[in-house]
Amino acid sequence: MEIGIVGLPNVGKSTLFNAITKAGAECANYPFCTIEPNIGIVAVPDDRLEKLSELYHPQKTTHAIVKFVDIAGLVKGASKGEGLGNKFLSHIREVDAIVQVVRCFENSNIVHVEATIDPIRDVETINLELILSDLEAVDKRREKAIKLARTDKKNQPQVDALDKIRAALMDGKLASTVELTDEEKESINDLFLLTDKPMMYVANVSEDDLKDINNNENVKKLEEYAKAHGSKVIPLCVKVEEELASLDEDEEKEMLELYGLEKSGLDRLITESYDLLGLISFLTSGEDECRAWTITKGTKAPQAAGKIHTDFERGFIKAEVIPYNELLECGSSAKAKEKGLIRIEGKDYVVQDGDVILFRFNV
Repeated sequence: MEIGIVGLPNVGKSTLFNAITKAGAECANYPFCTIEPNIGIVAVPDDRLEKLSELYHPQKTTHAIVKFVDIAGLVKGASKGEGLGNKFLSHIREVDAIVQVVRCFENSNIVHVEATIDPIRDVETINLELILSDLEAVDKRREKAIKLARTDKKNQPQVDALDKIRAALMDGKLASTVELTDEEKESINDLFLLTDKPMMYVANVSEDDLKDINNNENVKKLEEYAKAHGSKVIPLCVKVEEELASLDEDEEKEMLELYGLEKSGLDRLITESYDLLGLISFLTSGEDECRAWTITKGTKAPQAAGKIHTDFERGFIKAEVIPYNELLECGSSAKAKEKGLIRIEGKDYVVQDGDVILFRFNV
């Protein structure tokens, strides 16, 4: 699963990416510094996994991961090729979700492509380019679908889906706002529309704003906009996050306290991004390894077992399940068994976030 970091040029995308991945992507104060997308893989912060490791003292602790892609800045006219826009839009089409970085601070030393700070204008500039690109893709597919539907009515659901989406796009709305039947969704699942991807906003604020984020009017405007469109906003200071990423644990804690923060903005962003993708983690524990395994919400036990090894799914017998918090309270699997807290679940069990599971299988 990949999350694309997008936004206008010079809003802090590459600096944020550097902080997230500590990968050292090139970052400079001019548009189009990033041409080819940078890719970084990061661990998903999970206190549950850390607590299990304290309990079992395993040889290895393995976190779930999320992949971030730093995509070059978009500008007005990107859908028509401005600023290498078509190339950048194709990069966005390949990711599973979008984090849009929005500048919410004033600084005359850092140029803004529009000369003034206006988060809603900036968001709508990006979204309009995504809409225009999708509209072009929809029109191309729709023309073919109409011809096919004339000879085979099985193609009619595709025409219906494209008509609904086109109407929304023409009205300036994202494809994600359109309600489709299951059949209609299936008919266009290979279209990979940009505006149908889950989206979240990062409000990049100044260091001073961090201590009193509620008084930043730009952040308030962005939060209102995001709420109206069913999205979330993570306010953070990219400059501070980059510095935090370079510190050791004690220094980081001290700096967070200085700004009155419980955890870094990056930890919140990574965790929320994981959720944005519709992902959860189940856990396995033992002296060899404590590990978080990534699955999509709604995954059943045999398919979750298959994430560990295909043989586990093929020969699935049962799953021994206990919620993380109950295992922690007991202090060990043996005590949890004594108390009868470990449940036996079968093939129809839908795995829940934080389940600690031992799979039984036979092949």
